[in-house]
Amino acid sequence: MVTLVGGGPGADGLITVDGLLALQRADVVVADRLGPLDLLAQLGPHVEIVDAAKNPRGSAMPQDKINDLLIEHALAGREVVRFKGGDPFVFGRGHEELEACAAAGVPTRVVPGVSSAFAGPAAIGVPVTHRGATHGVTVVSGHLPPDHPNSLVDWSAVARSGTTIVVLMGVATLPAIADVLRAGGLPATTPAAVVADAGGRAQREARGTLATIAGTAADAGIAPPAIAVIGAVAALSTPRPAEGGASA
Repeated sequence: MVTLVGGGPGADGLITVDGLLALQRADVVVADRLGPLDLLAQLGPHVEIVDAAKNPRGSAMPQDKINDLLIEHALAGREVVRFKGGDPFVFGRGHEELEACAAAGVPTRVVPGVSSAFAGPAAIGVPVTHRGATHGVTVVSGHLPPDHPNSLVDWSAVARSGTTIVVLMGVATLPAIADVLRAGGLPATTPAAVVADAGGRAQREARGTLATIAGTAADAGIAPPAIAVIGAVAALSTPRPAEGGASA
């Protein structure tokens, strides 16, 4: 069997219990780079770890090769875990891998993960919805710039949606995304935030407005993996207790 496991946004403790149990039962783990990889060091010496990382503008294992590895190990009678960051069905190509396994007669199981689209903002105290501020959230990929012919995002509609906008994989394209959202009618003063390495030891953030966030993030040295949040909620942060504490 191949078990598709979402490892959560990166911190070891944010994997689900079921996801951790699947890792502990595995004979082979085919791992992406954004999952909680420290957990792999806790597995037994018999477990084969396969690095299937896709590094931005760097080395990357082709998707067809990953599919073939999953099928090969499963057909050899091994318990295989496909280990991904976040949730494997949120920009994770998870269903593509299920389809390949099904075509080869390999049974599969899915263990959902905590998506970085929501956990990343939460790590800096930003709720993607908030009573009185927004009744929805739109999650979009920023991997392709808005003017790319292969982009499937209607950025003008996103700008008019009235929802919180969460952009994944959009560090390099953030200036163009901010411009197209402003052109679509979203005010330049709309609060915005970017968080990188959310929940990890290297976590850092940048705050600003739609007009300034791209420059502020660049000045702060923000690099992937990072998440941008645009909307009224981006002005929020974790509340701090009042000085002096509660009184009797």
